Amino acid sequence: MHPKGRGCQYRIMTGPTDLPTLPGTPFAGLLAEARALQDRTVDLRRALHRRPEQGLQLPRTQQAIRATLADLPIEFTEGRSTTSLSGVLRGARPGPAVLLRGDMDALPLHEDTGLEFASEVDDSMHACGHDTHVAMLASAARLLAGRVDELAGSVVFMFQPGEEGDHGARHMIHEGVLDAAGPRVSRAFALHSMATMPSGVLRVRGGTIMASADTFRIEVTGRGGHGSMPHEAIDPVPAAAAMVGALQTMVTRRIPVFDPAVISVTRIEAGTTTNIIPETAVLQGTIRALSESTRALIREELPKVCTSIGEAHGCRVLADVDPGYPVTVNDDAVAAQVLALAADVLGPANAEEILVPSMAAEDFSYVLQRVPGAFAFLGACPPGVDPETAPNNHSNRVVFDENAMPSGVAMHTAFALAALRD
Repeated sequence: MHPKGRGCQYRIMTGPTDLPTLPGTPFAGLLAEARALQDRTVDLRRALHRRPEQGLQLPRTQQAIRATLADLPIEFTEGRSTTSLSGVLRGARPGPAVLLRGDMDALPLHEDTGLEFASEVDDSMHACGHDTHVAMLASAARLLAGRVDELAGSVVFMFQPGEEGDHGARHMIHEGVLDAAGPRVSRAFALHSMATMPSGVLRVRGGTIMASADTFRIEVTGRGGHGSMPHEAIDPVPAAAAMVGALQTMVTRRIPVFDPAVISVTRIEAGTTTNIIPETAVLQGTIRALSESTRALIREELPKVCTSIGEAHGCRVLADVDPGYPVTVNDDAVAAQVLALAADVLGPANAEEILVPSMAAEDFSYVLQRVPGAFAFLGACPPGVDPETAPNNHSNRVVFDENAMPSGVAMHTAFALAALRD
């Protein structure tokens, strides 16, 4: 998941609500049971944190999960194109299947937290909390295995590599994770630890919760020459500079204000020294949108804008948009149920409804395109640290409060129990 900004607007549940209640569900004591597993949860989390792996090939992580859950009646399937791991826990009675996701990959960062269990791998760090996701999901699997008699159906545990830009969820879907239990998965849930949210607080919303994420590369080609004689060259730099402003204008004039998008030019490259007009200039950046229609419009308009500006400057333009993650859209009913579950399991003060989406992106969106489900955020700001000033996810100094992990374990467990009750 790409980092999220602060200032998220949300509504706190402070008492009785009109959200759906879940009478008769066995949630009493779940949080206490999760806390009883905290030593196991922490041990796995720290082992993964010390030895992070990046991308789609995470063999040590995969084997650590298998070893941790080897004593449970879970049917494991390893990925063919990646080191993904799918586990199926079958309930005592037949029924539907529910999916719980934990992403496994780290980021290319040198860790500077000073933690006693800091990364021992050069330029690799669990800076987005995926180690906590795996540990929480593994402990939830243990709790659910102890309650298998309460399950009418199956739980699919989706341990996923390659969330950080490598489309790991898409790989797992293509290899059949949604059909791993026999009946196709009918509900799905994932949590994400957030170092800039109060510890133990869960936030969720129905509908769009996160944006799409595409990237672009614009190559502007002119004719090089001497810096003292620009009239004898075709300078691509002014053309590229004009494109930066024009793209911002395009967003404000072509995109509806109530269906917003963000275009950020994040890299500009041109030239080799002070007295040479370069032949080429390159712009790169990111596109974020909150609907697939706006996303499609930008992917169509961006090359047109840049090509037209290039022609006006006498330059050739090659503009490519590389599709990234889709918009992450929660099912309204499932999101409302998750919010109610959080109030039941964690307490009303720890259940908050998000009012506006994030412009960050997440590849659990691929699952939610196919299955009704919900993606939620779990606060993990360390004690004594102000969430507003805490190092954010993707920082080389980010620290996650391990005391928040039982809340994630309990929520995964409660979601599966609620989905598979008779």
